[in-house]
Amino acid sequence: MELLSQLSPWLLFGLFALGACAFTLSTISGGGGALMQIPILNFLIGTSQTAPVINLGTFISRPTRIIIFWKHIVWKVFWYYVPSAMLGAVLAAWLFAEVKIYWVQIIVGLFLVSTFFQYRFGKKERSFEVKLWYFVPLGFFISIIGTLTGGMGPILNPFLLNAGIDKESLVGTKAAQAFFLGIAQIGSYAFFGLLTDELWIYGIATGLGAIVGNLIGKWLLQRMSKLAFRKWVITIMVISGLALIVKAVSEIL
Repeated sequence: MELLSQLSPWLLFGLFALGACAFTLSTISGGGGALMQIPILNFLIGTSQTAPVINLGTFISRPTRIIIFWKHIVWKVFWYYVPSAMLGAVLAAWLFAEVKIYWVQIIVGLFLVSTFFQYRFGKKERSFEVKLWYFVPLGFFISIIGTLTGGMGPILNPFLLNAGIDKESLVGTKAAQAFFLGIAQIGSYAFFGLLTDELWIYGIATGLGAIVGNLIGKWLLQRMSKLAFRKWVITIMVISGLALIVKAVSEIL
């Protein structure tokens, strides 16, 4: 409580509002809430603290998203993805302060931008074949990059769409996967001393806002067509890809 009284209430309210806005948009676009917060959180709390706060806030909001999308979760994809993702999260937390992944971010960013052409801005339902076993290496790779940067959700979207998973099923499946990934991420952050009391408060404020965003996003998603959803997904993937490229290039230079 003493620490809480020393923190700016405007900063905490800003983190709450940021979480609400980012996760409303994240729900109707299949992800990207974490990436949308990165530049703002870098400015508000510093680059080194952004990833733990984003992942903590996201983790806090996940149970709400799982509950409201429970009946849509595709469990066969979940079981292929989660074990390797949890392993990758632990490894990434251990390497958190040592590894630079600028070139990987650029490659991932280019891939996300290319989805605009792959799907012809949503007119095409699938662009390449995806088999269930693909989600094993995907889980490991995406969790490593996400744990190091604070968010990589959009990169999974093309693979889910190409596996025939859309709208509520896509959002619900990703929420279930991300919750168990979050257990590994937050546990690893805590074990390696990366979560201070101050960061816990920041993460909780962001997470409470994200819960509100999930509920608003669910209401909007029910009123969207599949085509509109795909267009939102592709838009956020392209924006996220550009953001990753800009961020990586600025850090290289």
